[in-house]
Amino acid sequence: MSTILWLAFTQIAASGLGGYLAGRLRIKWANVHADEVYFRDTAHGFFAWAVASLATAAFLTSAVGSVLSGGIQAGAAAARTATAAATTATANRGDASSGPTGYFVDTLFRSPQAASDAMDTAPRQEAVKIFANDLRSGGLSPEDSQYLSLVVAKRTGLSQADAEKRVNDTYAKFSKAINDADTAAKEAADKARKAAAYSALWMFVALLCGAFVASLCATFGGRQRDRTDYSLAGRRAI
Repeated sequence: MSTILWLAFTQIAASGLGGYLAGRLRIKWANVHADEVYFRDTAHGFFAWAVASLATAAFLTSAVGSVLSGGIQAGAAAARTATAAATTATANRGDASSGPTGYFVDTLFRSPQAASDAMDTAPRQEAVKIFANDLRSGGLSPEDSQYLSLVVAKRTGLSQADAEKRVNDTYAKFSKAINDADTAAKEAADKARKAAAYSALWMFVALLCGAFVASLCATFGGRQRDRTDYSLAGRRAI
């Protein structure tokens, strides 16, 4: 709201001043009807606003274009990369103990026993790859669920049923976290697109206000110019 108000104020103030000067400094043509004088003053104010707007647009074309294109492309980019980045960042680094995926994999292999191979990261890295692949495929496959439950049961001492339940529950939490992150990214992209659209709309409204005020102030300047001429003519006659 503050940006909109400031944009409208600066546009109206600058356009009003430019229009007033255009009308006040315009050379008066003698023996011209009052309606014609009013039209020419209005046209000079509008042309002053148009030239100023074109000059401003020439300097800001790249900036405005980047803002609008960034808002439009944000949604598509977020939709394409949010899920893949969240699921494969840890696997690509080869480190299954860090990142969002690593947390869920660690919960998968938690055990009250102090296993001698606790530092072995191979099963964790394999679980990361399985989770990432099944997430892209749309769900944890029965084969992967059975295989992971065997690995978890071996490393944690759980029964086969408990290990399978842990695998399914962990994957469900992992999938929900990724989907929530994807949804948040899409919502942020939608807000960016809406902000870009609202900015363009209010910029258009501000420009319309500037054109009207410039034309109106040009007529005020013209009246002031004519009044000054009449005063000088009266003094010369005296």
